[in-house]
Amino acid sequence: MVDFKFIFDFGSPKTYLVYKMLPGIEKRTNTSAEYVPVLLGGIFKSTNNVSPIESFKTVPAKGKYDDLDTARFVEKHSIDFNFNSNFPINTLNLMRGAVYAQENGIFDEYVQVVFKSMWVDNKKMDDLEVIQTVLSENKLPVKEIFEGTQDQKIKDKLVKNTSDAVEKGVFGAPSLLVDDELFFGKETLQDVEELILKKSE
Repeated sequence: MVDFKFIFDFGSPKTYLVYKMLPGIEKRTNTSAEYVPVLLGGIFKSTNNVSPIESFKTVPAKGKYDDLDTARFVEKHSIDFNFNSNFPINTLNLMRGAVYAQENGIFDEYVQVVFKSMWVDNKKMDDLEVIQTVLSENKLPVKEIFEGTQDQKIKDKLVKNTSDAVEKGVFGAPSLLVDDELFFGKETLQDVEELILKKSE
């Protein structure tokens, strides 16, 4: 069985686009991705990397091209996407919530709700009241999730996920690992799929 991991942080728009593509890859390759919540800011700090939006400040043409490339991708794959006007968003509580959800059987629903709220519905998802309203409206256990984000074991797990990802060479998101072979960015999805199929032969 191929070990297939999706390293993600809700705060990355490109990670949302890859998330929307994963079900098709899983179906075509007859495999399931293991979702690994990380804190992208922690990865940037550990690897001396900066967010794309920071790098675009020095090369404006890169930012314009990135917008065009994203628009092409969204149209090609018919993805419902709106760039969040509140960007960048602090995702610390959201990512701790993801760890809690993963350990308590509500992960798929939680991930779907948060990604949609962030990259379709334009919610300010670092506002605790907004998060509470979104979770409540989608019938997720608000109190338990919020308490979970303050649990030291949950905090430690997110830190460990992040440091483990860095040790495997991850420097940003979206990142995918196929038997510990690293792929970065939505442009590598075809290569990811081809490698999984090759390893499954």
